[in-house]
Amino acid sequence: MSGFEGDVIVTTLDRVPGYRVVRVLGVVSGSSTRARGLGGDILAGLRNLVGGEVSEYTELLESARDEAMKRLRRRAREMGANAVLGVRLATSNIAQGVSEVVWYGTAAVLEPEA
Repeated sequence: MSGFEGDVIVTTLDRVPGYRVVRVLGVVSGSSTRARGLGGDILAGLRNLVGGEVSEYTELLESARDEAMKRLRRRAREMGANAVLGVRLATSNIAQGVSEVVWYGTAAVLEPEA
């Protein structure tokens, strides 16, 4: 992949300064679905009584975001991309206590500008 060493560039921008888009490969996404555990729900309920951050849920969602991003990058590489442009994040509740996190964007091949 010309001009890049290693991983896929992921950006919310539509362009990467110093590079040009030579091929658009299409929409790519990565998702992760997580369920809360009973222990986490009990601790979160207690925290809700006294206020403050519910760290059990923060950690759960952070883990889901990280996993979804890994899947986005892997799928982009499989498509032959070295970048994902215009990346966005969406979340939803699938069922009670089950959340989905999805990263999506446009898989592309970039080259350095001349």
